Formats: sequence, C-alpha cells, structure tokens
Amino acid sequence: MKENLPIAEQLKEKYHKTEEVTNFKDMLYRSADIYRSRTAFKAKDEKGNIISLTYEQFKNDIVSLGTSLIEKGFLNKRISVIGKNSYPWCVSYLAASIVGIVVPIDKELHTDDVINFMNVSQSVCILGDSKNLDSVLANIEKVENPDTLFVPFDKKDDTNSFDHLLSAGKTTYEKGKDDFDKIEINPDELRILLFTSGTTGSAKGVCLSQRNICSNILSTYGIVKVKRSDLFFSILPLHHTYECTLGFLLPIYSGASIAHCEGLRYITKNLGEFHPSVILCVPLLLENMHKNIVKNMNKSLPEKYKKAEGNPFNDLPFYLKKIVKTKVKNTLGGRLRVFIVGAAAANPEIVADFKNLKLMTLQGYGLTECSPLVAGNTDFFQKDDSAGLPIPNVEYKIDSPNAEGIGEILVKGPNVMLGYYEDEEKTKQTIVDGWFHTGDLGRIDENGYLYITGRCKSVIVTKNGKNIYPEEVEYYLNGNPLISESLVLGIQKDDDDETYINAQIYPNIEAITEYLKGSVPTKEEIWKIVSDAVASVNKKLPNYKHIKSFGVRDEEFEKTTTQKIKRYGNNMKVNKDDK
Repeated sequence: MKENLPIAEQLKEKYHKTEEVTNFKDMLYRSADIYRSRTAFKAKDEKGNIISLTYEQFKNDIVSLGTSLIEKGFLNKRISVIGKNSYPWCVSYLAASIVGIVVPIDKELHTDDVINFMNVSQSVCILGDSKNLDSVLANIEKVENPDTLFVPFDKKDDTNSFDHLLSAGKTTYEKGKDDFDKIEINPDELRILLFTSGTTGSAKGVCLSQRNICSNILSTYGIVKVKRSDLFFSILPLHHTYECTLGFLLPIYSGASIAHCEGLRYITKNLGEFHPSVILCVPLLLENMHKNIVKNMNKSLPEKYKKAEGNPFNDLPFYLKKIVKTKVKNTLGGRLRVFIVGAAAANPEIVADFKNLKLMTLQGYGLTECSPLVAGNTDFFQKDDSAGLPIPNVEYKIDSPNAEGIGEILVKGPNVMLGYYEDEEKTKQTIVDGWFHTGDLGRIDENGYLYITGRCKSVIVTKNGKNIYPEEVEYYLNGNPLISESLVLGIQKDDDDETYINAQIYPNIEAITEYLKGSVPTKEEIWKIVSDAVASVNKKLPNYKHIKSFGVRDEEFEKTTTQKIKRYGNNMKVNKDDK
C-alpha cells in the first residue's frame, strides 16, 4: 500500500507537471510566447508610479541588449553584472548568459574584490549601478583588461549606458541583424560563473551550466506550484543563486510576476504597494517579521489576552483569531500566501506560528554548487523542524553516519555544478563518483526528511571525543527574545588542552529595555540578563555542551549577503574579560 511507503516515495506520486526546458533562451522565448501580454515585472517609473512590464517587453529588451553585446564583440565572452535588485539587472543577467558567460557579483563587496573577480573571470564588460561602476573606475589601474566596457544602469547621458545599448540593439535588430535569435546554447557548458565566499572565508568560483539551473527550476515547480497570479517580492540579493533561481527565473518560467524591494527599510511600504503573494527570505528576516507581528498583537489585543512574553495567538477565542489573521495579512499586503525560507535553519516555532496565521512557510536546504535547491518542504508534505524532502531528480545520502545518524550530506543530481573554476583538484575532492560532498552535517529520518546539524568545519570536538554542533547551542540561545543573535565557539585555555564552549552574544537592547519596564539598561544589567539566559540554556543541554564562558557584543556580527553570520574574521575574536 502507498500509505506504508516512506513520505519521500509518496511525494514522487504527487509532483506538479512541468514542461521541459534546458536553457535560458528557450525558457525566455517559451514564456514570452505563452504569457506575452501578462505582467512579468512591476516597477516604479521616475515619478514613483507603479508600472507593469510585460513578458513580451522583457524578451524584447533582452534581445535588444544581447544584440548590442554581440555588436560589441562579446559573443562567448565573460560579462559581469553588479547592482541592487532591479529590472535592468534581470535583463542584463539573461542577455549576458545567452550571449556569453554571466558573472554575477555581490554589490556589497569591497572594490578590490569586485576587480579581482572581474580579472579572474576575464570579464570584457560589466553592467551595473553607477555607484558600483564608479568605484571600480576610480581604481581602473587595477583592472587587467584596459578595454573593459562599463555599462551603467542609471546614467541616461552615457553613450554606453544600459538605455543606450537597448535602443541601439533594438534598431540593429529591426534592420534584420538577428544574430541573437540564432544563438545555439549547449545546456551542459559553463554559462554562469559565481564567486562564493560563504561563511568559511575563501572565495571559490562555482561553474554552473544552464541545465543545472533549469533542472532546479523544474524540480522546485514540481513540489511548490507557482500560480500565474502570483507576485514574488524580491528582497534577497539577486547575485546569489537562491534568489536568482527561485525568486527570478522560477517565476519567469511559471508566468508569475516579480517586484523588487527598494531596500530593507522600505519593506513594509513596498508590501502595501505591490501586494505580493510569495516572499523568499532568510530566517533573520522571518524572525524580525514575527517579532513585529507578536509585538503589535500584544499592543492591540484586549488586556486579558496580552502576554508579557511570547505569542498570544493560540490562546485567543476563535472570533478574535479570525480578526488577527486578517489584520496580519493586511499588514503584509493582503495577498501573501507563502514564505520560502533558505540559507539557514528557521525556528520551527516561528514556522508553526505563521502556519497558524494561514501563512505557509516552506523551508529548504541548498548550496550555490547545487543551483541551489537540494531539499525542501512542499505543497504536499511539511515538517517544521526539517529542511524537507529531496526535490525531484535529486538524491542525497549521509556519508559515514555516527551513532546518532549524523554525517556529511552528499548530493547527486542534474543540479550539481560542473566544478570549481580553474581548480581541478578541489573539484575532484568535492565531487566523487558523481556525489557532491557538501561539507554540511545532517541526518535523514525514516521518511526521507533531511535535518541539518551543522558544518563539518564548525564542529567542536572535546578532549574525550564528544561532538558539539555550535548551531544547536545557538538555536537555544537565539530562542530567547532578549538575545538578538549569537555565535558559539570552541576555545582552549592556556593551562588546559580541553576544549570549552564560549558564546559570543549580541543582546536585543530594545527587548531588554521593555523587559526593564522602559529604563535604559546599564552594562551590568545587560551582563546579568545575558548570564541568566545562558544559565537557562545550559539547563536544556547535557553537561559536555554547557556554555562555560560568554562575551557580550556591542555590535551585530558581520554577515554574508544572505545574512549568515561569518564563521571567520572579527566574529571569532574572544575577549579576555569574557565571563
């Protein structure tokens, strides 16, 4: 009987139907043909009015820009794209990846790193926001290719501007120069070159093919149905595969619409303007939304239902629950139906809270090297504390599991990268017999659900061989509303070769101020409150996992652009006055 099969096997009977595509050009032409007059993007014009850009216009703009890039001699060359999430970024990414090899670069990087990636990738052109391009031009002597073309998105008077290239390409195309239409793409060759620094410090060039990413689009659609009426609200940086594959290319394949957030401080305003139905986010963003919702709930509810700590929703009578659900939905734009969460594990209690508010929260697991999705919760099966089930056509297994079933996660499928850029040795070490070694630790339950327990490199091993996963201890610390974020380290004392657990903690001063009934906390009060929080966490953990010392940070931890705390650099410093 099917009911007796593991859930991962039952899922295979339920996949949504997909139409095969293996490259971006075919996907673009297919979508422009099927969804011609539908809205692909919602954006704002120069006066701040919201305008709709159709699938037909999107395709035409890509063809026009691509035609100009070919005219400039960039066929099969490397082309960089940098800047905030925007319509020109999306047009440039697809034009560059069809004409040549696209190199998406993080706009938050130091100028020297941007130039280094341009040099290493041998880029002949960079399209982007003038803010980013100007900082590179100010250091032009470091750019190895003296003929690099700089194409600003936001300078109208520049003869090499984005708008100028669009216009010139359109004219050339209309005169019968249809070289762009004639491009034939090998879906299995390098077309996307990404540099990832992740949370471990060293930047690696990840080589992806268009089949890699197209397979991931189809696999994701197979487990999470995207409706044509959906509007995706794009917040996370597009240079990252998570947002690019799932928040840009997936909706374009599906006939949905996209609106770009104008910046983190405009999220609430933009939600009210664009009325999205799907948001991709990281746990930090989800937690901040949850905190604000709970805070506003406790402010607006009748006194007898308010809670000094925690979410009062579950204890409300049904008629109040209905009112609260409507209010919450309205603050999020009125149409929101699903959060897709990635980049790190989400707090299952927060996932459950959103579910109670009729907001589905699907978390998954992925890596840049896997285009990116590997596992995910689905329309059919969800488990709040898990990263989900294997996506269609992808399999995973645990290498050398310990007594608890924990070991390194290995992945196989059409989404696995071609290899690391110009690093054959690293590629051979990482992809063995077709299995990609993720460097992440996890376990799989009897139903096929994947649980992420940490990074191989971040595991703390005690003198007597006990393994401590920092993420587990951090999960308990971060569950305390008085703690904003934490980083758990293994340290050694001068006179001892044992490894001790140290926690670096950034307190939530706003929550502490409320906790102290409005008075600004002194340094001593903050230390006392954090100390109590640490003691409370230690009670939930076995002795060998106990936090033996902690430090209180004055500033947030340095993070990657997907808001993961960096496990290197200044974040790893421990002060001598830690208690």
